Order: sequence, then C-alpha cells, then structure tokens
Amino acid sequence: MSDPVPDRTPERVTHKHGDRLLASLARGARAPLAVAAVSAAAAAVATLAAPAALAAAVDAVFAGQGTGGAAARLALVLVVATCAEIAGGIAGATATASATAGLRLRFTGHILALGATGTRGLPTGELANRLVSNTVTAGYVPATLLDAATGLVVSLGGVVALFVIDWRVGLAFLAGLPVAVVVIRVFVGRVSGLYDRYQEAQGRLAARLTDALAGIRTVRASGTAGREVTRVLAPLADLSSAGHALWRAQSRGVWRIALMLPLIEVLVLGVAGLGVAGGRLQPGQLLAAVGYTALGLGFADQIDTLMGLAHARSAARRVGEVLALPAPPPGTRPLADGPGALSFRGVTVTREGVPVLDGVDLDIPAGSLAAVVGPSGAGKSTLALLAGRLADPDRGQVLLDGQCLRETDPGSLRDAVAYAFERPVLLGGDIASAIAYGRPSAGRGAVREAARAAHIHDVVTRLPRGYDTPADGAPLSGGEFQRLGLARALAARARLTVLDDATSSLDTATEAQVTRTLTEGMRGRTRLVVAHRATTAARADLVIWLDAGRVRACGLHRELWSDPAYRSLFAATDPPDTVPPPDAAGGACQAGRDTARVAGGAPREEDACPVRL
Repeated sequence: MSDPVPDRTPERVTHKHGDRLLASLARGARAPLAVAAVSAAAAAVATLAAPAALAAAVDAVFAGQGTGGAAARLALVLVVATCAEIAGGIAGATATASATAGLRLRFTGHILALGATGTRGLPTGELANRLVSNTVTAGYVPATLLDAATGLVVSLGGVVALFVIDWRVGLAFLAGLPVAVVVIRVFVGRVSGLYDRYQEAQGRLAARLTDALAGIRTVRASGTAGREVTRVLAPLADLSSAGHALWRAQSRGVWRIALMLPLIEVLVLGVAGLGVAGGRLQPGQLLAAVGYTALGLGFADQIDTLMGLAHARSAARRVGEVLALPAPPPGTRPLADGPGALSFRGVTVTREGVPVLDGVDLDIPAGSLAAVVGPSGAGKSTLALLAGRLADPDRGQVLLDGQCLRETDPGSLRDAVAYAFERPVLLGGDIASAIAYGRPSAGRGAVREAARAAHIHDVVTRLPRGYDTPADGAPLSGGEFQRLGLARALAARARLTVLDDATSSLDTATEAQVTRTLTEGMRGRTRLVVAHRATTAARADLVIWLDAGRVRACGLHRELWSDPAYRSLFAATDPPDTVPPPDAAGGACQAGRDTARVAGGAPREEDACPVRL
C-alpha cells in the first residue's frame, strides 16, 4: 500500500493573518483584560469629568460663590483617575504576561508537533528570535489595544463635550480633523512594511550568530574568527537600512502631525474666545474648551502606540508563519499490545524534489536487532526518524505491530518507542532526571540499572554530586554524553528502541560493551540501530543495506561480507583485515570478546554479557 500524505501546504501568511493571531491573544487574556477595561472606563470617566469640574470651580470664583463643593468634586475626580490608572497598570501587565506566555506555549507546542523535519527551512537562531522576541512584542498588543481604545473613547468624549459647550467650537475642531487622520493613517501603513524588513534582518543575524556559537570550536581550530564575524554581521547592513528608513518615516510623519495639532487648537481657541467676547460663553467654559480640545486631540498622542501596533503586526506575522507550517495530524488509536514488529510499506520521502527514501519495503521481526548500514546520504537517519514517527513519509506506511503510526495516539506511541541520538540533549535537571526523562515513573534503582547497562554508572558516581549533578553542567566528554543518552533510551523499556548513530563517539572497547547490552541485555525487544562499524553489524540479527534511498540488500552480516561494496562501507572505521565477520557458531558475547582482543585488551570479567534489562 502506498498512501499519499494529504496536501497541507501552508497559505502565504500576511499581516491579516497576524491580525487574527493578535485577536486570539486578547481572547486568551480575558480575565485580566476585563479588570483593565473596568479600570480604563473609570479612568476615562474621571478624565472627561476633570475639565468640567475645573470649569465649575473657575466660574464659582468669578461669581463670588463658595469653592468648597467644586474643589471637593475636583479632588474626587483626581483620586478616582489615579486609582484607576494604578489598577489598570497592574491588570495590563498581567494581561501582557498571560498573552505572551500563552503564545510562547502555543509556538513551542507547534514546534514540537512539527518535529525534526517540519522546521528544516528555519534555522535554530531564527526560531529562537521569533520565540523570544516576536512573541513578547505581540504579547503587548491586548493591553496596548485597550489603552488605544480608551484613548479613542476619551477623544470622542472630548469632541462631544466641545459640541455641548458650543456647536461652533465643535465644528471648528472637526474642520481640521480629517487631514490629521489621513496623515496618521499613511504613516502607520508605511512603517508596517519597514518593521517587516527590520525584523527579518534581526532574524537572519540571530540565525548566523547561533550557528557560529554552535561551531565555535571549529572556528577557533580553523583560525577563521575574523571571517566568521564578517559572515555573522553581514545582515547588519539590511538592519541599518531598515532602521534608518524607520527613523526617516517617523520624522516625516511626526512633524506633519505636530504641525496639524496646534493649528486645530488655535482654531478652536479662536472660536471659543470669540464666544466669550460675545457673551455666548463663560470664562470657565473657555477653560473647559481648552481641556476638551486637548482630550479630543489625544488620539494623536497615540502615535507611539500606533507604531508599537505596527511593530506588533509584523511580529505576529512572523510568529504566524511558523504556526502556519503544517504539522502531521495526531493519531487517535491507542497502540495495542505487541512484541514490536516493525514494517515499512512503499515508504517514500523526498526533500526538495530529491528522493531520500524511495519505495522502501521492510519487515523487521519482533525482538530482533536490525542494523541499518549504508554510505552517507543513503537515508539511514530518515529511516530511523520514520520508525517512531518523528517524521512522516510522503508516501507509504510505517507500521508497528501491524498498526499504522499515523493512526496511533502519540502518547501510546512514545511509550512504545525509545530513541538515542548521536548528539543527545539532556533534559530534566539533574542526571537522574535526564536518564528518566522518557519514563518519569522510573525510580532511582531503575535509573542506576539503565546507567550500568549503558556503562556510564561508574562515571556518574565519580561526580561530586553523583546522580544529583545538574545535567547541563556535568564535566563529561562527548562519548559519556552519548552513553547518558543511551541510558535514557534503555530506561524507557520500550518495545522498540531506535539508536541513530548513538555510539559514534565511543571507543572500540566501550562500544563493544554497549553493543553487548543491545544484543544480550535487550534480547526479546526490537532494536533498530544505525551502524557505521562492522562489529555492530556482525552482532545484528538482520542487516539492512541502504544505498541512494533504496534497500540494496537485507541479510546477515556474514552473508553480505563477500560483497566488496559492502566491505567498503566499514573501511574508514573498521579496516576489513582487522575485524573478520563472526562465524555462525560465534554468538554475540563471543564477538564482543573478539572485539576486545582486537582493541588490544585481554578478556575481562566485565566483558561477560550484561544482565538483561
């Protein structure tokens, strides 16, 4: 059977998609936003009441009346406004934190759902920039929009108050308003595109810096620090260009807005002054008109807010680009109990139009040790990823105990399949937690047992804090980290264990010890091992020889050894004249002792087959 994967090509992500993402953030922070909205409403009412209260106090003075009541009302308005501002600030900060945390969780969850192949078009540094920087910028939007809405309500209230004072004053205000609105709209539209350029340059810079830090030893060993600095800083030219363009756009927009606002104020004050001179208005109403004009023009004070929103729209679009990447839909069927038989049916995987695996059909018997060999680029690691659905084939099916992995519930699949990688990342805190990461219920005894099976227990116990040593600060070599990754896979006690080049950093004698664990200590459980050494292939129950994405041959190591092309696969790691294939009467433990002799060591008691896990 060769079922095609449904087309999940993402549509092009635009600012409109970013706007929808920003709207979803507001829905996710409803509770603190509700508190902030109530506070903002109280602040808006107090702000609109302040000019009227002040005008009443002034008119009372001119009329020779007592000012006690008016002063008390003005003081009450100021107290309410202050308390509302404080409460709104706290609620707004809470809403921002909630929105940012929710977006980061969603972003991280989607990255995990995409898997190893889903994000291959985005460098690690680029993803980190979007997670750390762009999510924060977008997270400010709900509270910022509330502030902007409150400012708009206050502005509209100020305009209405001007009409209440005198319709002529209100019309004078509206006469200059359309030009100011057009200027602001053009400005916001221009800076939105410039923020796109700026953040894209930031992302490229972060990606190159992350790559350089990951390869810092190579850079130092090659003496190419100067060249690498030049490469990393190359996006600075685009960053500088976009930044200067933003400043130019801001300067052109701000001076136009700054020119329009005083002209509107002068026009309003002129009309109001004529009203006072003609006896139409009281002096206090002139003062109120001044206050309400300032409030009516408050929308222009939102220019920084509008720039922040333009920045946030660009950030949301960049986050949305990642969220729009199609993740494989999770299965829903629990994985039935089984011995761990693994099958590939017509499996094809292509990358950029080039087949990585091409029509692979395989059956790996339950409980067997299968070694996958082949030249670089043959598709070995891709086959390993497919075995536990860390990636999906473009066509075909992968089955575990007869059940298609696409249909299988991810939780039950993770319980059934364990992985060890060439460069493991130790998560979970201390070393004990890192080993038990795939099986949190494992006790300290099970952790030690797995460490012994991976031949790392003695190393861990020599550390000052033993298994309580923080994993990210443990002074371990590359091979020792690999053995911790192996211990993590062994501790999972899964029915299928996949080792993707997980012994490449081990010396020959240690690899022989670890391989004996795979052959004898895990007998009865299915093991799929990407192998580069003849000694590993010699101990396997089945060797799968991949070449250019196709299965060239399957069989026992001793059967394939007669092919010169097969022997050449191991020439770089195990010269064929020093590692003969085991004979049929050999057996895994005898092969391990032979390997120890080849490595220059004598048979030792610890070379005996380990206790089964």
